[in-house]
Amino acid sequence: MSFIKDLLLKKMLKNQLKGIPEDQQNKIIEAVEKNPKLFSDIAAEVQEKMKGGMDQQAATMEVMMKHKDVLADLMK
Repeated sequence: MSFIKDLLLKKMLKNQLKGIPEDQQNKIIEAVEKNPKLFSDIAAEVQEKMKGGMDQQAATMEVMMKHKDVLADLMK
């Protein structure tokens, strides 16, 4: 079951990352696979900020900056 879940996750991420060079896509996918909880938490934080009236881009940037050190470690 985990294999199917991983396959679906990769397919979804590749679809969302269209237009980004493939090597960058692979780094992002690896980061998500290493720490899926972090990315789930980031998504929840972005949604919460959007509910508070912030637009998606601003909310995403703010949350990503909050987690920049952990993200940088994952992307190495």
